[in-house]
Amino acid sequence: MEQNKSLKNNAQKLRRNATKEENLLWYNLLRLYKPQCRRQYVIGNYIVDFYCHKAKIVIELDGS
Repeated sequence: MEQNKSLKNNAQKLRRNATKEENLLWYNLLRLYKPQCRRQYVIGNYIVDFYCHKAKIVIELDGS
């Protein structure tokens, strides 16, 4: 599936400006998780907070 370029740019901005909760989950768990997880990943017309292709999981955080 082809990625929307404007969404890709928005995902990069979201990675740079992650919430406290997203950073906690990323730095305390997911960055070390095997298989590899990705942050602020574009899937179709959506940007998901965390995505792991091999585990077939998407994690979306809302609020604190």
